[in-house]
Amino acid sequence: MGSPATCTQSLVNITSRKIIRPSSPTPHHQRTLNLSLLDQIFPPTLYPAIIYFYSSDHFPSNDVSESLQRSLSKALVQFYPLAGRLNGPASVDCNDEGAYFLEAQVNCQLLDLLKLPEHSLLNNLIPEFDPQTAHSALGSAVLLVQMSRFNCGGIALAVSLSHKIADGTSYQIFVRAWADIHRDHEYESQLMVPQFNGASLLPAKDYFVNNLGLPKWLPEYQGLTTRRFVFDVTKIANLKAKIGGTNVQLVSAIILKSARAASYQSKPETSSTTTVLSQAVSFRRSMGSVVGENAMGNWFWPVQVVFKPNEMELHELVANMRRDITDFYNEKAGKFKGEDGFLVMSELFRERGELYRNTKGCISVYRATSLCKLPVYEVDFGWGKPTWVTGQSNQKNVFVLFDTKRGDGIEAWVTLDEEDMAIFETDKELLSFASLNPSASVNHHSRM
Repeated sequence: MGSPATCTQSLVNITSRKIIRPSSPTPHHQRTLNLSLLDQIFPPTLYPAIIYFYSSDHFPSNDVSESLQRSLSKALVQFYPLAGRLNGPASVDCNDEGAYFLEAQVNCQLLDLLKLPEHSLLNNLIPEFDPQTAHSALGSAVLLVQMSRFNCGGIALAVSLSHKIADGTSYQIFVRAWADIHRDHEYESQLMVPQFNGASLLPAKDYFVNNLGLPKWLPEYQGLTTRRFVFDVTKIANLKAKIGGTNVQLVSAIILKSARAASYQSKPETSSTTTVLSQAVSFRRSMGSVVGENAMGNWFWPVQVVFKPNEMELHELVANMRRDITDFYNEKAGKFKGEDGFLVMSELFRERGELYRNTKGCISVYRATSLCKLPVYEVDFGWGKPTWVTGQSNQKNVFVLFDTKRGDGIEAWVTLDEEDMAIFETDKELLSFASLNPSASVNHHSRM
């Protein structure tokens, strides 16, 4: 078995690129999907890919790739917009052009990667990082998949969905349905039909986004470093007993405090800036029965939590998060439908615009996405539950949170600029709660 250091990005080779179309054509009356106002505001980017790792223990002798393609084709009959192409900011042309399906060979053992997960290698397991696919797919395709096979026979399955049509819950609805169909080919007839009804609840508005008067946010990708940290929930529990908050809020506060301190040290001029933490907050349950458990689309809002330059302590950060998220749920979360939804979104954007104007652009924005509590480890294609599930962002000042498999920790992928990360990853308070890139193969007993 090779050493973990040899499991690098140069060892990932794309061996096949295919287009997977629905196994039966989409009816003419379903050929155009109008998106909601919530979907409309998102750029045509992909939701951060999630990668599911499966060991070689339970794979059948038949070709896994071929069976995945067949079951994906069946799943696309019900999830037909995922085989279409984006058509402007607020619609999908459900033309059955198909989903992208890539295959790759990883010239190392899966256990090597699990022992020392490398950000650069994980990027190469994600379909949009293949230049040929990116050139033809990005900005128009709705679904991209990459199956990567390791020398041991284990696989990584990465799924990328357009953020125009999916939030984290929508993502899981599709992936679990696909896995269920693959595991039980008769399950297709029992599949709960996904709902693509966002436009009927909250119709898109022409020129809504262009008329907000907000500065355009352009993601930064250059000069960045991404690191993985795993937080111990027992240590978080001790902190919770002192200052309250949820596990996600506490982990977010620790990351934010350390990131701000790193920024102030590397760029002293930022010490007087206002800080904003944009937290993705789901409001599906607040909408009641109109947003069903199988509703596709975006049913969350990026709540902007504002911190003054002197608000640096963990209890202050958590208190602000709890206050602003509670206010959002009490005052706005159940109103994202009809004219009320339009008025709520207009008011939220107006508040955001005022913040930018009042601070005269002297503002540092961090973005947090949590997939904690989502059943990512329940995705069973017939090979048992995943050995590891992870995902990451490659954008500046973004962190993505996952539960660990055993539920005893929270995994965080944090991306900062290189100068800030050099300070951040040595922060003593951060490291008192979290480990830097520990093995992901804890208690893993497969024959890899």
